[in-house]
Amino acid sequence: MTDRKAQLAGNLAKVEERIAAACVAAGRKREEVTLIVVTKTYPADDVRILSELGVRHVAENRDQDAAPKAAACSDLPLSWHFVGQLQTNKVRSVVGYADVVQSVDRARLVTALSKEAVRQDRELGCLIQVALDTEESTAGKGGLGERGGVRPDGIEELGGLVAEAPGLRLDGLMIVAPLTGPYEGRELAAFERLMDLSTDLRSAHPAANMVSAGMSADLEQAVAAGATHVRVGTAVLGVRPRLG
Repeated sequence: MTDRKAQLAGNLAKVEERIAAACVAAGRKREEVTLIVVTKTYPADDVRILSELGVRHVAENRDQDAAPKAAACSDLPLSWHFVGQLQTNKVRSVVGYADVVQSVDRARLVTALSKEAVRQDRELGCLIQVALDTEESTAGKGGLGERGGVRPDGIEELGGLVAEAPGLRLDGLMIVAPLTGPYEGRELAAFERLMDLSTDLRSAHPAANMVSAGMSADLEQAVAAGATHVRVGTAVLGVRPRLG
């Protein structure tokens, strides 16, 4: 075993222990929570090692990094999740490799994703990214948060658009823990709010039961709240090098 493989195996084992312990504490079964490893800034070689170690879900947030990496790893049994803010001029590339786009937050993006999914004859899973960092008075209905995402009052309309769009599948909701606003520093409360919003969404779209929340620092809170997927990068791959 190479040094890097041993390092990643050890890190994965620690993360697995954390998820398992969080499930026990929450009275949940371990299989209710799926680990997505966020591989941004790390090379295809690391993705290949992760696959060898049993990882099946990986995530990226920048198309210019993700596209060549996904191509280099196209022989691996992986599901690719796109989790970054997505510009419409990157949609054609992203639809070429992503199985799920977790950052759907506006109607124009839904239209672009649908058109491209149909063109490429693909079914693309979509999560509505929810923003809990905006104040009611500073954004119109469904206004976007600072890190992307739609306000809670925009979920129903946007979810309906995704559900009706050819080539798209409404899978559920995603959140990035807010850095500002009423939920700043209150990750558990933010994730619990997301679960309430998920319940509302599932009343109209029962199959949209995926809830993506929690990262390296707050995965325990996400599991406690009921998240079905956690997105972990640093705890598995190490501290990322500074860019620039």
